[in-house]
Amino acid sequence: MPQWMRPEVYPLMAAMTFVTGMCVFQLTRNVFMNPDARVNKVHRTMGVLENHDEGQKYAEHGLRRFLRTRPPEVMPNVNSFFSNTK
Repeated sequence: MPQWMRPEVYPLMAAMTFVTGMCVFQLTRNVFMNPDARVNKVHRTMGVLENHDEGQKYAEHGLRRFLRTRPPEVMPNVNSFFSNTK
């Protein structure tokens, strides 16, 4: 193991690796799935893309559909413990 690599740096490296992975994921998703990104030459020649269905599919992805059914609480048990009076 190199000398410059100390155990104190591991949490920082883990956090930076996670954040970099999230950035790469989002950029890749935008390039390949975003209806406004025109990678294909056929789509680049069009002035206005008529792809409302594709845009709706991009905006309403699986994670958003899942979270829409969940309550908007981070810790529901803690919230109910402190808000319910008995």
